[in-house]
Amino acid sequence: MKQHTTNYTNTFIEVAQDCPVSTSQIPPEKKQKTAALLQYEFLAKNAYKYTSDDLIFNCYVIKNDISDSEKEIERQKFFSKGQPCLRCSSLAKTYGFGFHHNEDGKVAMVPLESPEYQSFLINDSVKKVKAMRLKK
Repeated sequence: MKQHTTNYTNTFIEVAQDCPVSTSQIPPEKKQKTAALLQYEFLAKNAYKYTSDDLIFNCYVIKNDISDSEKEIERQKFFSKGQPCLRCSSLAKTYGFGFHHNEDGKVAMVPLESPEYQSFLINDSVKKVKAMRLKK
């Protein structure tokens, strides 16, 4: 069974061209946590700890209440089909966060207004891709 991946290496995902904010915002609390808020919570305290695959799957585990004993089989099933990468994340489309993937494929969230964000934009050794647009 072919395994797909959402991982990037040495890549910076810029906020979407039509992102509605000029400074990053924490996704709002709702009755059930959104994928954006879960991703934010994972990355806010754990820069460069997770790969994109780990992050996206961990959020899936929480939202679908998957037990520890089921995780390995569920991960195989989950990545047997393509999954949306962080270019589709609301953090990058709506809430003003870019994502930097280091050489090991580990990811950090980068606020739009930060000096780090600007430095990634001008760093020629880092590949740049834009997040998906909100509207077609």
